[in-house]
Formats: sequence, C-alpha cells, structure tokens
Amino acid sequence: MRAVLTRVNSASVTIDGQVVGQIGRGFLILLGIGPNDTEKECRYLAEKALGLRIFTDENDKMNLGLDAVGGQVLVVSQFTLYGNCRKGRRPSFTDAADPELGNALYEKFLAVCAELGYPPQHGQFGADMQVASVNDGPVTLILDTDQLMDTPRRK
Repeated sequence: MRAVLTRVNSASVTIDGQVVGQIGRGFLILLGIGPNDTEKECRYLAEKALGLRIFTDENDKMNLGLDAVGGQVLVVSQFTLYGNCRKGRRPSFTDAADPELGNALYEKFLAVCAELGYPPQHGQFGADMQVASVNDGPVTLILDTDQLMDTPRRK
C-alpha cells in the first residue's frame, strides 16, 4: 500500500462539478493499493500516517501531530501510485490491485481513519476526480508499506 501525504492548509475533491469532500488544515492522503495488500497494511498505514508529527511548533520544529493542531484528513484513491514507467512512454498499471480489492481496502482505510478519531473526507473510488490543495511548507511524504513494515512482502 502506498500513500502520498501532503500537509495542507486546505484541500478538496470535486466530482462532476460538485465538491464531495473538503478540509481545512490537515493531511491530503493520496492512497494506492497493491494486489498483495490486506487489512493489516490498511491499519498499519493509517496509524503511521495519522500519527506523523509534521506540523511546526513554537520553535519552528516539526513536532506537532494532527491532534495538536485540530487537523482534518482528506483521502483520495489513486491507483496510479502503482504505475510502472520502466518501459516505453505509457505507464503500466498491472501492479495496482484489481478494482474489487482496491475498493474494499480503500473503504477499510477510511474506516480505520474514523476509528482512530479522524473521520476522513474522501473522494469516490474509481471516479474521475479533481483534487485541489493549498500545500503547507510544502511538506510531502511518500509512505510505502513494503518499505515501512518490519516484514516486507515479496511479490
């Protein structure tokens, strides 16, 4: 499972001209799901992401978490995080989870975020979405459970 997490002052997701999710200060999380991901990776990634202390304190050090700043979360599914650009000019997306698994784990990720105290705003799995954000910093991190977890899974 992969996430691109950006610290934002605001972010929104629009589908067919309608804003379906928006937040103020917090995290915009673009979430990609691989074919071998499970609920274990969902929980791990949600806990890791939501626990990050990347907001600045009074000494201008990244030391504060979402809870300390009253932050919010916007999660957008993005299978293109598993795009393989090694060959040719058109990415291959065979490394992404199939839509059934991807949607199930996306919904599970949203549920875990809510369970952890951060009910997320979100897009719609598989929809054509426009995402807007006002990045803060900018601070953007890439989280990949294959690199973060103690026992990486092999394909």
